[in-house]
Amino acid sequence: MIVHAAAARVRASDLSVSVGAAPEPEAWDALFAASATPHPHYARHTIAAHQAAGMLPAAVSFVTVHRGDRLSALLPFAFRRDLTGLGGRVARPFLSPLVTATTPLVIDGPERAATVAALVTGLDQASGGRAWRWPLLPVQDGVIPEMLAAMRARGWAIGTVAAFERPVMERREDHTAFLAGHPNRSRFKDLRRRARRLGEIGSLAHVSATHGPDLAALVAAFLALERRGWKGEAGTAMACRPETETLARALFTDVSGPVAVRADALTLDGRPIAVSLALVSGGTATLLKTAYDEDLRNHAPGLLLEADIVRVCHETGFADRLDSATLDGSALEDLYRERTQVAELIALPPGDRTLSLERRLRLARLEHEARAAAKRALRRR
Repeated sequence: MIVHAAAARVRASDLSVSVGAAPEPEAWDALFAASATPHPHYARHTIAAHQAAGMLPAAVSFVTVHRGDRLSALLPFAFRRDLTGLGGRVARPFLSPLVTATTPLVIDGPERAATVAALVTGLDQASGGRAWRWPLLPVQDGVIPEMLAAMRARGWAIGTVAAFERPVMERREDHTAFLAGHPNRSRFKDLRRRARRLGEIGSLAHVSATHGPDLAALVAAFLALERRGWKGEAGTAMACRPETETLARALFTDVSGPVAVRADALTLDGRPIAVSLALVSGGTATLLKTAYDEDLRNHAPGLLLEADIVRVCHETGFADRLDSATLDGSALEDLYRERTQVAELIALPPGDRTLSLERRLRLARLEHEARAAAKRALRRR
């Protein structure tokens, strides 16, 4: 059980808004199952996996909305010192290297609009008048347009630091329908050619697992592949640090509840040469991690696996949607046909505007430019 400071409560009509401790497990799971946007990052399983790995900061609190005993909305967040506050503290939704979306969990149905309004009250209360810096927010999905509209209606100032288009795939009637009229059919032709050449080396197969020893074996294969590659050399592979390896094993394990785990692999003579790890919830498979054998990079085993996952998704229906969970410039842009806009926002609640929104945005953009320059320098080296 995640325990934090005692919650402070205010009431708005029959909704109760709280800032403080994590909710009870049963209520949390019930909200997730009924959520308008049930992405896995703020599911109880994911937060608990971060806690087990020592990667859940002690300062994390939860904005929650209840209707009676029922949980209707949830957002984990923490304060951090930030350039956009000139070194002062700003509020930020919980983020880690495996969190790729920061949408609050909000119950769907007739009470959704009132719950969103109550959540905005909670965001204001939680921040204590400080700014929110909100990264990786899918601004066109689910309740986010409603939440931003409610914030602006109450006098919040909101600006976009940066945005990009994330590839997603909506499942068609079958794989043939998916390929029909695809703007990058030449890419699939190239991948078929690469698969044939790889098949000349040995027997190529696609395998998947969702539980038990098979799942554990594929998670172990992923960790080994990633550590043997460039991420291992750079020290950023998950197996390079005890806490991130623990997170991978805790997150991608047998789980009961509204979130399922899935691993897919491309094997060559039975040996995994590419592994993808995903969390599946609300009809969406979020493809969080992929690793491949870099000795075979000319055959593009990672992309071959990604294309195979698209095919298997259409054939078996394990999900209605694939979320690439990528940042800008992903190779999956050639494979997936749809896009969703993901943005980083700064939001200022009504009150003191000593440091203006425009100045905060300029500072955040300068920070982005500095990080991009550092990455370019590392690539050149």
